Amino acid sequence: MERSLSMELVRVTEAAALSSARWMGRGKKDEADDAATTAMRDVFNTIPMRGTVVIGEGEMDEAPMLYIGEKLGTGNGPEVDVAVDPLEGTNIVASGGWNALAVIAIADRGNLLHAPDMYMDKIAVGPEAVGQIDINASVTDNLRAVAKAKNKDIEDVVATVLNRPRHAKIIEEIREAGARIKLINDGDVAGAYNTAFNRTGVDILFGSGGAPEGVLAAVALKCLGGELQGRLLPQDDAELERCKKMGIDVNKVLRMEDLVKGDDAIFAATGITDGELLKGVQYKGAYGSTHTLVMRAKSGTIRFVEGRHSLKKKPNLVIK
Repeated sequence: MERSLSMELVRVTEAAALSSARWMGRGKKDEADDAATTAMRDVFNTIPMRGTVVIGEGEMDEAPMLYIGEKLGTGNGPEVDVAVDPLEGTNIVASGGWNALAVIAIADRGNLLHAPDMYMDKIAVGPEAVGQIDINASVTDNLRAVAKAKNKDIEDVVATVLNRPRHAKIIEEIREAGARIKLINDGDVAGAYNTAFNRTGVDILFGSGGAPEGVLAAVALKCLGGELQGRLLPQDDAELERCKKMGIDVNKVLRMEDLVKGDDAIFAATGITDGELLKGVQYKGAYGSTHTLVMRAKSGTIRFVEGRHSLKKKPNLVIK
């Protein structure tokens, strides 16, 4: 892949964030998602690449979503797999909560897992605890392993978990082990990559969430030197059959090399609402400001990009 794609992707996530942030707190998640999707598609199609969506928001007949199999880019340039979540946290934006993001990941063609849209059990850590976790081990054993790897007492370890009834046993075991918990209402992509940044105060992520979000998080952690393990959790026969057709063994633990192959990938996320790591979009007069994280696995470069956008000169967020 060409390194210039990193900054091109920033343009894409910035546009999606600027568009959807207008809907923050207005209780209209579908409108916010549609705004992010439309802006993301418009800017994507100005980028010199041959992209194919392998992880998107819907199938071809569910427009205006960025559907699986959709072609993006100008048709010239490198051929890449594209994973998108134009609005990670639709409920967050609707309620004005924390950690809503516009997210993209790309890798060379054939290198991203074509994850079906179903639940995935996940465990994620940052660089200090790589090689120490095991999704088949108990919550307590994983907490102890992370505490040892990070030279902490277990009481100082912070686990992040989606606040869902299905995670009641995980939450109970974390508390019994003596560790602390940060419950999040939505947005486990941010929950996963936050484990790689000391300033977020998060050490490990547990629990199940969307499989597509698992691949996006894996790309982020690949860039950061972290680790995510996952296992698909089909909820019915139809989902199980879909996995079989895709050639995915639901009993297999999906490791980093299964989720994102090769030595190169790019991840970009722009804050829509404020979070621990990224500031949300702010508007003042004719300008909008954005805060973006963009990373490349091959170089190990991590950038935080602050943008100031003239909404008069670029009213539709696209300049070709």
